[in-house]
Amino acid sequence: MAATQRLELRQRQSLVMTPQLQQAIKLLQLSNLELAAEVDREIEQNPLLDREDGSSDTPLDTPSVDQRDPEFDPAAEPPSSSAVAGSESPDSGSPDSGSGLADATMADPPVTDSLDQANAERLPAAGEAPLDTDYDNVFTNGASWEGGADEAAFSNRPMSAGRSDDNDFSLEQRLSEDITLRQHLSNQLHLAVTDPVERAIGTCLIDLLDDSGYLSVELQGLAEQLSCPLEKIESLLAKLQRFEPSGIFARSLAECLALQLQEKDRYDPAMQALVENLETLAKGDLARLRKICSVDQEDLADMVAEIKALDPRPALSFDGDVAQPVIPDVLMRPDRKGGWLIELNSDTMPRLLVNSDYYAQIHTQLRSKKEREYLSDRLQSANWLVKALHQRATTILKVSHEIVKQQDAFFRKGVEHMKPLTLRDIATEIEMHESTVSRVTSNKYIATPRGTFELKYFFTASIAGADGTAHSAEAVRHRIKLLIEGENQKKILSDDTIVNLLRQDGVDIARRTVAKYREAMRIPSSVQRRREKSSQARSL
Repeated sequence: MAATQRLELRQRQSLVMTPQLQQAIKLLQLSNLELAAEVDREIEQNPLLDREDGSSDTPLDTPSVDQRDPEFDPAAEPPSSSAVAGSESPDSGSPDSGSGLADATMADPPVTDSLDQANAERLPAAGEAPLDTDYDNVFTNGASWEGGADEAAFSNRPMSAGRSDDNDFSLEQRLSEDITLRQHLSNQLHLAVTDPVERAIGTCLIDLLDDSGYLSVELQGLAEQLSCPLEKIESLLAKLQRFEPSGIFARSLAECLALQLQEKDRYDPAMQALVENLETLAKGDLARLRKICSVDQEDLADMVAEIKALDPRPALSFDGDVAQPVIPDVLMRPDRKGGWLIELNSDTMPRLLVNSDYYAQIHTQLRSKKEREYLSDRLQSANWLVKALHQRATTILKVSHEIVKQQDAFFRKGVEHMKPLTLRDIATEIEMHESTVSRVTSNKYIATPRGTFELKYFFTASIAGADGTAHSAEAVRHRIKLLIEGENQKKILSDDTIVNLLRQDGVDIARRTVAKYREAMRIPSSVQRRREKSSQARSL
């Protein structure tokens, strides 16, 4: 067959990832902190974007949407009377609208959505897991002080005599600063070591400490890297291990405890044998430890008490990071009709303004085509960001609404009543793709009467029941934990016994699954629990 050339016209559909679509997908999966940083970056790059300063007269509290309304559509935008965030007026994109600042994105987000459960299950009765009793003031926004004439009078107050405007320290500069572990060790290093070479090696060792204060690097490799004798590093390390806090620069848990015992002059041969057999101590085999340490039961109990009083992570006393509280993206509380009121946390929603007045002012003054194209591109980018943020808020609210609807029994009765749920279940109900639901539930938190949870917490695997019903894996884990916590001291439950008890409750589960869940909850085996409880009984 001869090869010929010809022209063909074909038509096909394809999805093109435009920069705007990529930005919308990126915003959807960001947490509230990451979103705030992204919005700040956009404000710096776009002169037409301004941050809403809270001086708008538009009320932030919008009426809730009642699902009992026959015209209610979860996918539709809330009515314009509720001042939905990011909704655009017909003239919002026009440079000649004369409206000044365009509608505020997230200034009035689609904050509320009422999930009516009037015909569903009742509120918890006596004996069930309690809900919080006072919800009226739990999620109210705190009022902020705004200075007025008094503030202006204070700012214009003349400086007192003898006080300089520029050279005085502020109150913040006078406050004491916490000393870090590195600074504390460096100060001791300069006092204890005078040789410049040893100081340089010591500074390197300080930088190699981990968060717990351990030195996990191999000294031989460090000696080759620094081109110095290994004996010099070992000699310096022996000096550093005498620094405060006690136990610092240890290379293992046993060495850390030994350093602290040596400082207390309690590192005798019996204690040394105990420290070198920490694994046996962790297993609770006290009979073997008495033979190894050559002590009686009373002396061994005193030695174990001394070990427990030591600090296995000495660096945390200096550089312990303060746990940052989780700021929920969605707030949930019961309404007066027996349902749930779901609303977005307005404090986590960025509030942006598109300055159309500024656009109209400079648009008429531009002469070059390049400048006009740049300004038009900035206006289009600002409007797109407004729409993307509004769509993000609407999608989060829609997904949260459906999750609460699916897990209603959990919120009313507790974790034992959590039902199996997958991303596909939510995506099917709200007619979205699974990847969208996955992005929405990543790093997003909801504050509920039972605590604050990540949205992904409510998606659990399904475990088959003996009667054909499915059980949530999280509910099964909770049931295993309750069985172990309530076991008799003289009758420790093995994994096989737990399997039989669960099957009596209608949960068909394998022994290896019980062991996997137990290990994930950091619960020791039945043998270890029996040893621990027997040792506790003997000590009492």
